[in-house]
Amino acid sequence: MKVVSASDIWYWFIVMAVVSYFVGCFNFALLISKIKHKDVRRMGSGNPGTMNMSRQFGLAIGGLTLLCDMVKGGLTLLIAYLLCRGYVLAGSGVLFSDLARYVCGVSVIIGHIYPVTMRFRGGKGIASTLGMYAFALCCETEYPWMAAVVLGILLLTLFYIWASEWGSMGSLLGVSLLAATQAIVFYVRYADNLFNGAVITLFALLLLDCFLTWFAHRKNILSLLAGEEHHTSVKKLSHGKRGQ
Repeated sequence: MKVVSASDIWYWFIVMAVVSYFVGCFNFALLISKIKHKDVRRMGSGNPGTMNMSRQFGLAIGGLTLLCDMVKGGLTLLIAYLLCRGYVLAGSGVLFSDLARYVCGVSVIIGHIYPVTMRFRGGKGIASTLGMYAFALCCETEYPWMAAVVLGILLLTLFYIWASEWGSMGSLLGVSLLAATQAIVFYVRYADNLFNGAVITLFALLLLDCFLTWFAHRKNILSLLAGEEHHTSVKKLSHGKRGQ
């Protein structure tokens, strides 16, 4: 491992954050709906995301949107990991790639939810966040079975949505489980240095992402508590029945 000083590379974090933010600003739901000569922001819930795309255009288009947003959430993160692996921050023992990939990942989510290109009114960040954690956790090469854990959580999330028809709650549970999994990995890795500034920053980034996605769903949560949340029936969508 090569040792690098945070004071010598701080500007790279700014560059990575800015580039990743603008990557996040690119909204695939809007692009796909425009290709179909419509604007998903003027349809259904108005949210340019996977759930609304599925309701308005069918499960196949919703799945395509999900895939594109997941790749968007993980692509800059993966590039950051590949460029920064093999380096450790001086005085902390923190892997440069750990901090770099989550600076990029969370910046993408901020860009997705608050895109300057859409007057700061974007999607709710679930698909991109799922992609962020999927890519990040699969980079944990010291845990070769982590890909199976990620797949299991994603399948559990889909099953919950299918069985309960609560799309927003299932999505938030999936994100939270993946965030908790990454937090456990970081806790084990840096157990002897938990109060170091770089380690605290890592956990702060995980908490920030959870806050952003839950805050973006605040209206859904209030509707759930009031018993007024709309159901998302995957069964009906799979048979071509679209909702509003």
